[in-house]
Amino acid sequence: MADGRNLLEELKRRHVWRVAIAYAVAGWLVVQIATQVFPFFNIPNWAVRLVVVLIVIGFPVAVAFAWIYELTPTGLRRTAPADSPDARPEQEHRQIGRKLNAIIVAALVLAVALLGWRVLALRHAPASAETEAAAAASPDEAHPGKAIPAKSIAVLPFENLSNDKSNAYFADGMQDMILTKLADVGDLKVISRTSTMQYGSHPENLKQIGQQLGVATILEGSVQKAANEVLINVQLIDARTDGHIWAQSYTRTLDNIFGVEGDVAGQIAGTLSAKLSPAQSAQLTAVPTRNPAAYDAFFRAEYQANRGLINYDTASWKAAIPLYRQAVQADPDFALAWARLSYNESQLAWFGGGGQDVKQLNQQARADAEQALKLAPNLAASQLALGFTEYWGREDYDAALKAFAEALKLKPNDTDALAAQGFVQRRMGHFDAAIASLQQASTLDPRDSALAFELGLTYSQTSRYAEAEQAYQRALALDPHNLNAKSNYAFAILFSTGDVPRALAAAQGDDPFLRILRVSFLTDQRNYRDALALLDGIPDTADDFSIGNGGFKSQQQANLYWLMGDVARARPLYAQALARMRPLVEVAQGSNLAFVLMQIANAEIGLGQNAEGLDTIAKSLKTVADSRDQVYGPAVMLTDAQTYAQARRPDLAVPLLAKALAEPGIGQNYSPVMLWLDPDWDPIGRDPRFQALQAQYAKYKPAVVYPIPPAGVAAAASAPAQSAAK
Repeated sequence: MADGRNLLEELKRRHVWRVAIAYAVAGWLVVQIATQVFPFFNIPNWAVRLVVVLIVIGFPVAVAFAWIYELTPTGLRRTAPADSPDARPEQEHRQIGRKLNAIIVAALVLAVALLGWRVLALRHAPASAETEAAAAASPDEAHPGKAIPAKSIAVLPFENLSNDKSNAYFADGMQDMILTKLADVGDLKVISRTSTMQYGSHPENLKQIGQQLGVATILEGSVQKAANEVLINVQLIDARTDGHIWAQSYTRTLDNIFGVEGDVAGQIAGTLSAKLSPAQSAQLTAVPTRNPAAYDAFFRAEYQANRGLINYDTASWKAAIPLYRQAVQADPDFALAWARLSYNESQLAWFGGGGQDVKQLNQQARADAEQALKLAPNLAASQLALGFTEYWGREDYDAALKAFAEALKLKPNDTDALAAQGFVQRRMGHFDAAIASLQQASTLDPRDSALAFELGLTYSQTSRYAEAEQAYQRALALDPHNLNAKSNYAFAILFSTGDVPRALAAAQGDDPFLRILRVSFLTDQRNYRDALALLDGIPDTADDFSIGNGGFKSQQQANLYWLMGDVARARPLYAQALARMRPLVEVAQGSNLAFVLMQIANAEIGLGQNAEGLDTIAKSLKTVADSRDQVYGPAVMLTDAQTYAQARRPDLAVPLLAKALAEPGIGQNYSPVMLWLDPDWDPIGRDPRFQALQAQYAKYKPAVVYPIPPAGVAAAASAPAQSAAK
């Protein structure tokens, strides 16, 4: 014991403790300074790590040095034992101790000052791009005090435990069916699948996920399918405590799996004390089908349909439709499958058909919706399908709103019905109401990239580009592969600033959709040769080139050659495009018919058939006038004005252009800044009437203006790619 005390006394006498403390504080200061200063001089990160390693290695060396040596007025010397005649007087040791204490205090003061400065800097520094993206993707984390209702739930993607990984569609389908049943419980806040699909099946940070989604409980599950046997495990977890609330396993055969989703939803509703009306109780116990083949085909169809939602992928919808058809053929009483079949047919027709007959798709969608209603009039999906046939198929907005209202009566928290209501409201020009509907849907689907995009699109339509950019950035934070958000973000940059290089930078990517978009921006720079080279490399498919996406490839090539002044190469391509478009007049309707007619007019003018082209323009304008469409209506007016300019008719082009720019929904497709950038106006750019319109919008003139080519050079309407909108 005495030896221990002697050792401690000797450590104190030799100032080993003081040296260790001084070294630790000084080392911490050096590391902090290195992390702040090194990046400023572009010193690589490995240098900071090297400093840390050297300081750690130096600590035992410093302690050993303090034990072996002492500082004297004449310099360093080995420390003599306390009982040695050579030992320094105690008074000198105390003086050295006081100096070391002063060094420690000074170092601590510097450390506290540095720490305080960093805290203040963090509090007042602007958010980085990464922080802003995280805040955009996690709104509930940014407001941790926000109340989360106890009766709220999110269903995470079910894990596919099958040896055959192609059975992933079955796990997804089971998750969807349980989610659909839960959404029938009006007393529950249920987060849609689009907000949960980005998470894993069994993530560790459930509390964080609960905050991001604004829910108190989370349902996890797994599905194992082998031959005719199915094992389903589900567990309900309290997201606030990570504690298990309820769990259940279901072992079924494919012939006896029906009703599991209703049982799970009923158990959860009871556990969370959710109130159920008699109608809702009946809906939970209702079985959509008892046919195994129909059930399996439906799950496969849903898997395909869901893949196409983010980027309006017509190929995925075309793959889903025959699978839905298999389901209703196997069970003609499968109302949910009829409703989903109708919805996908309407959706495919609205986005151009992907090479299929649009009119036939709309007719079939109507018949399938009516069959769903006949079988299950109180099924929200049936009313939703009917509403989309009214909206997309017939463009009867009043009837569509009525059907969507019926769907919301049956399922008040249906995000699809809320979003659909917003889509129709903006078509009617009720943009504030549309924004409110989409925001309400977003509260139930807070991490749905597609919904964030649609909200941004509505802001764009009203030329609220700053808010639109924020919404697009949020959509991209949630899903970097959201091509709709990426393309419209680039358009928002262009339309708000006229900065073509910045818009080009925002539209980078290998997808044909983005490459076609860059063709448009290169055209705005009068860089026709690079635009043509980029266009030539894009595969000519029905899913890449459509009437609503700037026209067929041959027509877009013709427009570029025309702008280059190469009429000889443009005209055969116009003729080729015209031959493909004329038959479409018989099968298109509504806004799609207007797009077909305006593209035909462009080709006719390009072929020198001016009288026919002007007549076709009049027909396209009448079509949108009859449809009351406040989104595509201004877009058609704009493109028809460009075609008037192509025909060198400023007397017709300028009044129509002025009218289009005054429409409240024009912002999605155009802005006044384009009066100086768009080469479509070059043929009339020197006309006093066009210059007067530029003067009216002079405050929008961009910093960089590309010169109009010399008089006499041919120019054509390069129909801009229309931003797809629901």
